[in-house]
Amino acid sequence: MADPAAAAIERALAIAGESFIAAAGPGGQNVNKVATAVQLRVDVFALRLAPPVYHRLRALAGSKMTAKGEIVLTARRFRTQEQNRADARERLAELLREAHRLPEARAKSRLNRVGKTQRLEGKKKRGAVKAGRGKVAFD
Repeated sequence: MADPAAAAIERALAIAGESFIAAAGPGGQNVNKVATAVQLRVDVFALRLAPPVYHRLRALAGSKMTAKGEIVLTARRFRTQEQNRADARERLAELLREAHRLPEARAKSRLNRVGKTQRLEGKKKRGAVKAGRGKVAFD
């Protein structure tokens, strides 16, 4: 079976809509005349991702995801449309790869008997310090 991340990336790049917008930054007068920045839009629901992958993608995308379920990436790092286009597509692919990556399971910490007693003694000492912080009575 093929890699699910690669299949999702292929589908995303196929349905991605691009629009070119005016960019700020380096480029001299060219930046004022030519729309070099790329805005890439992908409908996440059209990708048909598995629910856990979708939730990870939503968390990773953050503010890049709209309420309608579109991921909007704006690339304006380079001076040419083609470089910005490639940059936006690569960022989308990396986002999808990261969403397909399973988080590592947390290993439960193991505490021996001595460590447990030390921890409990420390808690008792701290509790005694806090208990001594009550209101002062002048009797």
